[in-house]
Order: sequence, then structure tokens, then C-alpha cells
Amino acid sequence: MHELREHYVDGGWMPAESGFSHGLVDPSSEQPSGSVVLASAEEVDAAVAAARRAFPAWAMGDPAQRIALIERIRDLYQERLEDMAQAISAEMGAPIDLARTRQAPAALRHMSVFLDVMAHFDFTRPLGPHAPDDRILMEPIGVVGLITPWNWPMSQVALKVIPALLAGCTMVLKPSEFSPLSSALLAQIIHDAGAPPGVFNLIQGDGQTAGARLVEHPDVAMISFTGSTRAGASVLRGAADTFKRVALELGGKGANVVFADADEGAVERGVRQCFINSGQNCNAPSRMLVERSVYDKAVEKARSVASAIEVGPSRETGDHIGPVISQRQYDHVQSLIEAGMREGARLVAGGAGRPAGFNRGYFVQPTVFADVANDMTIARDEVFGPVLSIIPFDNEEQAIAIANDTPYGLTNYVQSTDGERRNRMARRLQSGMVEMNGQPRGAGSPFGGVGHSGGAREGGAWGLEEFMVVKSASGWG
Repeated sequence: MHELREHYVDGGWMPAESGFSHGLVDPSSEQPSGSVVLASAEEVDAAVAAARRAFPAWAMGDPAQRIALIERIRDLYQERLEDMAQAISAEMGAPIDLARTRQAPAALRHMSVFLDVMAHFDFTRPLGPHAPDDRILMEPIGVVGLITPWNWPMSQVALKVIPALLAGCTMVLKPSEFSPLSSALLAQIIHDAGAPPGVFNLIQGDGQTAGARLVEHPDVAMISFTGSTRAGASVLRGAADTFKRVALELGGKGANVVFADADEGAVERGVRQCFINSGQNCNAPSRMLVERSVYDKAVEKARSVASAIEVGPSRETGDHIGPVISQRQYDHVQSLIEAGMREGARLVAGGAGRPAGFNRGYFVQPTVFADVANDMTIARDEVFGPVLSIIPFDNEEQAIAIANDTPYGLTNYVQSTDGERRNRMARRLQSGMVEMNGQPRGAGSPFGGVGHSGGAREGGAWGLEEFMVVKSASGWG
């Protein structure tokens, strides 16, 4: 059993004072696995006060010291990589091999990218030859509140904590109460790496109390939030009275446009990318748009691939998918599968209920719907589960219209061997990211969306500058 009864504040572990706790549940068995105490508003205030006291010295210090801290954190994290993988698998149900190869190492990749950026980052920049005595100063924004989700816990935490530290900010991290173990381990790693007291603080809590207090706190200069679009709207409202900066990474409903000239592996690649992490990905290609001349063949391929994907407990090794995070998420996914069947989509794989052989655990059948109309619920709502909707199109213009007919705009995908067509599609698709022909975006590429997917940019130089303010100065000596 995992019992978390402390917050990390001002350089040490502080016993929690709140009498409220959140029960942890093993998603594979539905059995209790521990609990985490939820912080009160007063405990959030104490963490913010510690970060505020630490800010002047940290912000004005030599960037080389900040770089050295991240290098030590990276080395210690590498030593604890297996511990981190076990924590992530236990708390949110990622299969252990996925946790070892993708979930836990994601933070290491982000650290390396940010350290590379820092090697060439100019905190003091000339305005231009027309104004030789002017400078642009890139300065840390102040105390930042970091609110992170449960689906990729260390990836999302690292995308906020690491650039904020390198920028010179101090911070309070509030991870999801569903994934507290990995962040508690990271806090110990940061402590062991020698972070000055108050620079990094960890508060365990829920959104209603700890998250809300962090958002509205007058001494917090910025909130960086990753989560649902609904919660993001609440963060915007809560931050309005204090005029703080808000960086939002929210939901998505990505379109994967498969043209007739796509390579042979395009459909299988799309299905597997949709279902990784049990479909709990904001950038999942959950709408597959297929050119009509190859539509029937693509549907059959998607059915075959989905039917062959195995489902299993998080503790077992293998390339299976695990459960979704909670009973609430399971019920949400089931309601959308049922809506798809009710509204007339053609079920070709999976369906409602648990997979055969499972009578407990939050397991969802890998599900594929064909003949989906873009106004159906499963094409409009973010499922956040292993559910794929396939939609036919007749030509490029229609594909663009369908893909862009969503309030979201995180990641879209294009599959075609025609380079000019891919370039046109990349320009016309309304999203913060476009991935084509299965080629992942390069290291340091910014992650972020438009519309209801939020407007933040995380990763690389853009992710570092999210935590900075731009100051212009004349008469530089």
C-alpha cells in the first residue's frame, strides 16, 4: 500500500495537516492500493510563500548553476528509472513495458532537449543594428503554479518543471491526485540533487481545493495547466482577477487523413498510435479520414489490427494495452461507445463492456467504428480511450473540411506519398502540430494546439520562453 502523508515545501518534507485524502486504486484489479492526503488552501499558501522567498536569489543567479542542477537531476533520475517506471505503472495502469520504454524515459528526453537549448540560449539579445544601445532581456516571470495530469505523468511534469527551473522561476507543482507517486519520487530526486530550499515545492491535492487556490493566488505569476478543456476553462476564469499568465495544454480530436496513395503501413500505424496508452492521449489520431477508393480496404485492415491487440494487467510484461485510469474514465468511454452504436456508426471491432476473460479492472475493448459521420458524438467528443472512428472522404477539399470541423486543434496527421499534397495539408489543417507519414516531430519541436486545445507551446526553446517575460531596455552600456 502506498501512503503519501507529506508535501515537499521549502527544501524538506512537511507532514500534511489536512484530514482529507484521496484513495488510490489499482486500475487493473479495482483494489485499493493506498491513499494520498489532499492539501488545504493554507498548505498551498505555505508552498507559494516558500517559492516567493526563494525567487530573487534563484532568478538572479548564474544560469550555469541552474544548468548544473538539471544535469544532477538527470543523472539521479537515470539511476531511479526503474523505480519511476514502477511508480507510473502502479498509479495509472500503464503496462510495465510501456512505463519502462516510453513513460518514465520521457522526462530524460525532455531534460536533454532543454539542456541543449540552454547551451545556445541568449538571455540578453540585441534589438537590431538600427538601435545598437537597445537590448531585449529574457527574464523569469516569477513564482509559477504547475498543474499536471495523470495520463503521461512524468512527461508532462518534466515539460513544466525543467524549463521553469532553467528559466529562473520558482514553483509549486500540483500533480493529479490519481498519479501522486511519480511526482513524489521526482521531488526526492530534486531534493537529492541539491535544489535550494523553496525553489521547487510539491503539493499533493485535488483541483477543487489545492488547484483552485494555486490558480487564484495573488503571488503566483503564472499557471501552466495540462488537462481537460472543461478544466482549462475553469483555470482561465479563476486566474482572471489576478491577471496572471495562463498556459494551457488541453484536449484534442486529431484527424488522421489517409489518402489513396498512402504507404502500406499507414492504417496499421494509425490504429496503433490511437490505442497506445489505452487511448489516453490528448494528441491521439482518433478520427481516421480515409479516401473513398481505399475505404473498404482500410476498414478491414483497422478491424484486423484492433482485433489482434491484446489487453492485460499493468504488471505483466508485453506490448498489450492496459486499463484506463479509473471507474469514472471507464464509464465515460463506455458511454461514448454506446453512443456510437446508438447513433448508427458501424461497429467493426470491440464494443461495449470488458474484453473476454475480464470481470474486473477498468479494461476497455480496442474498438473501431466505421461509417462515422463527423456530427456523431464519437467524432465530436474526446473519448480518451481505445476507440477509433473511421470517416470516408472523396477529395482533398472535403478531407480538410471534415478535419477542421472541430473546436479542438492539437495534432492532425497526413498519410500520402505526394509531397506537395502533404505540404498543402500541413498549411491548411487547423492545429498546432501536423505529423505526416509516421515521422515524429523532431527533438525540441514545440508541443501545443489552438482553439479548445489551448495555446501553450511546450518543449524546446518555445517551452523555455513560456516561463519568461520580455523586457526591452535602451541606453545599454
